[in-house]
Amino acid sequence: MDIDLVYLWVNGSDPVWQAKRNACIGKTEEKSSVNCEGRYANNDELKFSLRSIEAYAPWIHKIYIVTDNQVPIWLDTSNPKIRIVDHKEIMPSVCLPCFNATVIEHFICNIPGLSEHFLFANDDMFINKPVTPDMFFAEDGLPIIRFTRRPFRKFTLWFKEHVQGKTLSNYIQIIRNAADLVEKKYGKYYGGKTHHNIDAYLKSDCQRVELMFKNEIEPTLSNHVRSANDIQRNLFAYVALSEKRAHLQYVTLSTSFRFHIHRENHYRKLERYNPMLFCMNDSEFASDDDRKRMVAFLNRRFPKKSQFEK
Repeated sequence: MDIDLVYLWVNGSDPVWQAKRNACIGKTEEKSSVNCEGRYANNDELKFSLRSIEAYAPWIHKIYIVTDNQVPIWLDTSNPKIRIVDHKEIMPSVCLPCFNATVIEHFICNIPGLSEHFLFANDDMFINKPVTPDMFFAEDGLPIIRFTRRPFRKFTLWFKEHVQGKTLSNYIQIIRNAADLVEKKYGKYYGGKTHHNIDAYLKSDCQRVELMFKNEIEPTLSNHVRSANDIQRNLFAYVALSEKRAHLQYVTLSTSFRFHIHRENHYRKLERYNPMLFCMNDSEFASDDDRKRMVAFLNRRFPKKSQFEK
């Protein structure tokens, strides 16, 4: 089977893009989880992610990079495996301009020419060792869904909110929104969440889920920045599991590691567990020094220039 790969990418250092964002949603706020510098910072992670793809998953068929009228300056767009997809090509005008990855993700299945079997990644996600297609799709062609195990998740979130009086992060809220919709339709609550790394999907299933929950998704499309009523793409995974159209695997640190770049000890953990996949997650907690340290690490880890670079 052909397996494509879809990335979301933004260059937050581009003054034209910054002016567009500032006019729409205002400047970034240092400690905001939904509109901070780390949400949009460009440290050329995509370049290193593509190096990891070439080294460890050369069987990838086509690579689509979804952007807002931007192209990485180092990217060789003449490479037949690469295609830049602009937001306007796949998203309706009500969404635009969009600085909300959660909304953009609802439209990746609209990419012209996208194969039925595809992988989805953010630009800060990397393959760390050789992988084969059967690590993402089972013999029956159905996707392997990787979750972090979260037992008693529904009760835990209720306890935090109603007993401890804590405010849930936007990320947790929008995952819960997806779980609540699936529980209402299928009678099953999924407390696990995707592993924040490269995921596998069937295009036809994503398209069907978008139609199934059209009335619930439509009110979120004008959310230009992440909002509490967003519906996270875990929706695709929860429906697939409910319909027995996917295979569930729980990850360990040796399978998939979410690396927070502001935590220096995570470099040691990455070396210790040597996972199949890892994500170097920027955030409102990261500093420019943290980003410089990350780039230095990626240069050491993936030093060989790929065919996708000029």
